[in-house]
Amino acid sequence: MNLNQIQIVGLGAGDMDQLPMGIYKILKQSERVYLRTKEHPVVEQLVREEDFQFSSYDHIYEAKETFDEVYASICDDLISKAHVESLVYAVPGHPLVAERTVQILLEKANELQVEIEVIGGQSFLDPLFQAVKIDPIEGFQLLDGTNLKRDELYMNQHLIIGQVYDTFIASEVKLTLMEKYPFDHVVAIVTAAGTSKEQVKKVPLHELDREVTLNNLTSVYVPPVQKEELSYKEFSKLRKIIAELRGPNGCPWDKKQTHQSLKKYLIEESYELIEAIDEDDIDHMIEELGDVLLQVMLHAQIGEDEGYFSIDEVIEGISGKMVRRHPHVFGDVTAETAEDVLKNWQEIKVEEKGEQKVSILDGVGTHLPNLIRAYELQKKAAKVGFDWENVVQAWEKVKEELLEFEEELAKETHTDDLQKELGDILFALVNIARFLEIQPEEALFQTNQKFLRRFAFIETKVLASGKGFDEFTLEELDQFWNEAKKEE
Repeated sequence: MNLNQIQIVGLGAGDMDQLPMGIYKILKQSERVYLRTKEHPVVEQLVREEDFQFSSYDHIYEAKETFDEVYASICDDLISKAHVESLVYAVPGHPLVAERTVQILLEKANELQVEIEVIGGQSFLDPLFQAVKIDPIEGFQLLDGTNLKRDELYMNQHLIIGQVYDTFIASEVKLTLMEKYPFDHVVAIVTAAGTSKEQVKKVPLHELDREVTLNNLTSVYVPPVQKEELSYKEFSKLRKIIAELRGPNGCPWDKKQTHQSLKKYLIEESYELIEAIDEDDIDHMIEELGDVLLQVMLHAQIGEDEGYFSIDEVIEGISGKMVRRHPHVFGDVTAETAEDVLKNWQEIKVEEKGEQKVSILDGVGTHLPNLIRAYELQKKAAKVGFDWENVVQAWEKVKEELLEFEEELAKETHTDDLQKELGDILFALVNIARFLEIQPEEALFQTNQKFLRRFAFIETKVLASGKGFDEFTLEELDQFWNEAKKEE
């Protein structure tokens, strides 16, 4: 071995029968062998039968709080030792399969002038495939049990989770899997695959952390879901459904839709979502959010069918925008308050556009509902000081507009001026809403809903009486209205 060199060898997935002769000779002939962990059948057998000498890093697992700290500490120590002596570093399995310390050493080698030589070893994958009898060509994932993330799980593939050392990790793995998989989905706990001590135990997912034989040679195998409806949580499944609806053998209605024809549905679904939010109805919100998402997916599929864009570009665009416009989260900019965030957002937005707008009011969409548009126009104007000093002044403007409307109303002939004066009243009232931080569109929506409820009560009363609406006076109907008001 050369000076400043670390030879990395793999102890294989099981016992001595699986250990290559070349690695056996290196372990036997080397004076300085360091093990990530001594908890391995090969080490036990070498110590028992051949007085094998080594140093291990098992003690670091007890001293550190996280695996990242453990791995970093091990690598720092190995590099420090390699500067004064060459050494052998032995890890379970294959050095380049599910072995974070090896990746850290390879990343730091050039910078710290240490030569790394990876010798090899048998990974646990081949015997595991044999143990659970699967063909990886069907698609599989190999994931780290100590750092498992929900969004990395693809339910239509074979899933192998390594480094399930103990009950705590098994519990974390179980909880993550249960965010997507059914609680009774059958998984396999595979220990010492390919050795004489191989064990394959199938258990329902919710019992995964109750298995007491978990150790360094344990992996968890999660088979793909078979029932199609179980894959409905997958974004890829939704995308496939929409593509099929728009495909040659799809739905006639979906196939004939265009960006223009779908506009009204996006507006309708957005307002139905607002209704669900106002009602604080979680189930209704889930349903309506799905309907809004459907509109996004249909527009994206139309874009893909026409060869202009796809949902990938939509997601890429919004992801990039969120990162760029949140430098206080993804960069080194400081923003202590929501006002700081909005200020940064506007500055970045102007910079992205490449030039200042012709008018301060540019950018307020002409297709917005007009109550919302009035609100946004006033808000932009207020940013440059064109605003009342307080809500009292704004209310005086409302009263002024009411007087002008009364004067126009009193004229014998009503002209277009009456409509203009009514518009001025509405615009002035929006100003009041803005000062009070009330979204006027939502306020009017709530009033509409209130009217619907109370009028439905009146209809119920009229129907119960056996008479028609024309048989009631306005005063009697108003009495029903007041009863509905009291019930609320």
